[in-house]
Amino acid sequence: MRENQPGPNRRSFLRNAGLAGVGATALGALGVAPAEADTANGNADSADSVTRGGGRWHPDGESRQFTVAVMPDTQYLYWGSQNSVNPEPQEASLRYVIRNSGDPDRNIVFLAHLGDLTQDADVTSFQAVDKTFKLADSAGVAYSVLAGNHDVSGDDTRGTTPYLQTMGPQRFRRQKSFLGSDPSGYNTAHVFRAAGREWLLLAMDWRTSAAGFAWANDVIRKNPRLPVILTCHEIVAPTYGDEVYPYESGDAENNAEITGYGQTVWDALIKDNDQIFLTLNGHYWPSGRMTKKNAAGHDVHLHITNYQNRYMSGGGMLRLYHFDLERNTIDVETVSPWILEKDPAKRNRMEVLESRLTTSVDRFSTPFDFEQRFAGFIPVPVRPARPAGKVLVPGTLAYWRFDNVGANGSPVTAGQKVRDLSGHGNDLTLQSVAGTAPGALIWTDDHHPDQPGHASLRFAGGRSPLHGAYLTTGAGAPLNTETFQRGYTIETFVKIPRDWDGGANGNMPVLVRRGASGDAGKHGKNTDPKEPVAQLMTTNNGREVQFNCYPLSQTYPTTNWSHGLAEDQWWHIAVVNDGHHTTVYVESSPVADNPSTDSVGIASLGLTWLLGGHEYGGALDNVFHGWIGDVRIVGRALRSDEFLTH
Repeated sequence: MRENQPGPNRRSFLRNAGLAGVGATALGALGVAPAEADTANGNADSADSVTRGGGRWHPDGESRQFTVAVMPDTQYLYWGSQNSVNPEPQEASLRYVIRNSGDPDRNIVFLAHLGDLTQDADVTSFQAVDKTFKLADSAGVAYSVLAGNHDVSGDDTRGTTPYLQTMGPQRFRRQKSFLGSDPSGYNTAHVFRAAGREWLLLAMDWRTSAAGFAWANDVIRKNPRLPVILTCHEIVAPTYGDEVYPYESGDAENNAEITGYGQTVWDALIKDNDQIFLTLNGHYWPSGRMTKKNAAGHDVHLHITNYQNRYMSGGGMLRLYHFDLERNTIDVETVSPWILEKDPAKRNRMEVLESRLTTSVDRFSTPFDFEQRFAGFIPVPVRPARPAGKVLVPGTLAYWRFDNVGANGSPVTAGQKVRDLSGHGNDLTLQSVAGTAPGALIWTDDHHPDQPGHASLRFAGGRSPLHGAYLTTGAGAPLNTETFQRGYTIETFVKIPRDWDGGANGNMPVLVRRGASGDAGKHGKNTDPKEPVAQLMTTNNGREVQFNCYPLSQTYPTTNWSHGLAEDQWWHIAVVNDGHHTTVYVESSPVADNPSTDSVGIASLGLTWLLGGHEYGGALDNVFHGWIGDVRIVGRALRSDEFLTH
C-alpha cells in the first residue's frame, strides 16, 4: 500500500524558511544568476550514447545526497612534446561523470580537476586536452580546472600561456556554474546547486598572487552564505611514502601536513573564512588527509588526491565525494572508470588490481554535521512551536505537553499539574518514590526539532535501588476506562542520556497502563500475569522500543520491537493500531518486528496511566531515565503524515 506523502516536517520547514538556495541573494547582488543543476525531463540517455561521448548532464540539485567528482594530475596522459598522448582514460572518466549525473545513487553535480593537465605545458599537449574536455562541454558538465606546476611557471601574473588560451575563463562563459574569474584568468569561481542550495567552489592557481587572494576573499565576502570548497594544486603533502603497497600510511585521519606554500594559502584565504570547510589538492602523492581548526574554531578538512604514481599514471582515476545530508556523512571512494568500462574477463593483471582503490587513504567516511558546521554563516531557524489546537486532530483523547508550566531547569512540584490539552480531563500529577530528591523530575526546554511543544521533562529514575519521580492520570480520568476498540495512535518523543545503563535503566517505561494482565484474565503463550496490560518502553538490550499489549481480542499479548535507539538523540515514536493490527514507527519509519496477529483494543481494569513509571505485580519497580516530550493519544489509526512531526 502506498504511503501518503509526508506533511511539512522540519526539512520542508527549513526549505520554506529560506535555507534552500541560500546563495541566490548574494549571487544576484553580483549580477550573476544562481547556478542550477539541469532538471532531467523525459527519458534518460542510453548508456550506449554516453559511451560514444553523448548523453546529458542532469544531476538532481534538490536531492540531499550528491557527489562531487575529483580528478587529479592527469599530466602523463598528455606529453605532446614527447609524442605521447593517451586521452582514452580521461575520456572514460568524463563519460562516467556524465552518465552518473543522472543516477540517484551517484548524482554527480560537479567535477573538479586539481591541475597538471599536461606534463610539459606544450601547445600540442593542450590541443589534446582541449579535444578531450569538449566531451564535457558538449554534455553541459559543470566542472572546474586549475593550473599546476607542469602547466605553467611563476605565479598568476605570468600573462598568457597555452593553458590560459585553452582552459581559461573563456571556456566556461556558457556554463551555468561559472561565476567568474579574477583579472588574470587563472583563478576562477564556480557555483553549483546541490541539496537545495548553492555551493561555491574556488579553483586557484598553482601560485596565487596577493591580488589573486584578494579577489578570492572578495568572492567569498560577496557570497556570505555559501559553503566553500577550495581546490588548489598544492596545500598539504603526505607524511609517508609510497615504497610499499598497501601503503604504510599511519593514522589515515592525520597523515598529511601543510606545506610552505600551503601555509601561505591557509593564512591568506582559509584561516579567516569559516565558509571554507574542505580543501582538495594534488601535486604530491600518495593521498592523505588532515584536519585543522580555523580562526572560528571549526574544522577544515584538507585532502591530497593524486594517483599519478599508479598504473597508467592513474588512468584518469576519480575520487568521488558522496555528500549525504541525511546521514551527516561524506563517503569517499576511488574508482577507475577507464578500467570499469572494460570486460572484466579481458582485464590485464594491473587493471584487475587498479579498478577500485580500497585502502584507508582511498576509501573512507567522514562524519560531518552540515547544519552545525555551517551554522556560523547559515543560521538554522528553529521550527516554531505549534499551538495545541493545531495538533488536536479528530479523535484526540489526551494530549500532554510540558511548555508553559514550570521554568526551564526547575523541579516538578506536587502543586503543579500537566493539563490534558484535549479538554477531556486526563490531567497528570506528580508521584515520587520515597526518599527521591526534588531534582528527579525537572522541566526543560530541550525538545525534538519537529515537536509541537518546545519543552520536555527530564526524568532521573531507575531501579536497583528504585528511585525517581513520574506522572499519573487521576483516578477518575476517562482515559483509564478507554478500550480503543476502533484503533488508536500513541505518540511521544524520547531522548536517552549517555549515562543510560542496561542494568539500572533497562526495560524503562515511557507510558504504561496499570493493571496486571493476570487480573485482566489473560493467559497463554508469552503471558506474564504480573506485567501491565499495556506498556511502551525501551528494553535493556540495546534500547529497543517495545510495545507490549494485551488486546481485547485474545488472552495473550502482542509485542512490537524496534531497532536500538542511539543515545543523546531525540526520537519520535508512534504506535498505530488500525483496529486489527499494530505497527510501531520510529521517526515515521515502520520497524521490522510488527506482528500480523489480530489485535483489537487494549484491555483495561479501569486503573490509571503512568508516564515514566512502571508497575509489576501491582508494585512500582522502575522509573524512566531520560527526556520525554509531547504525548498524544488518539482513538483511531493515524497516517504517518498526521503524526505530530508533520
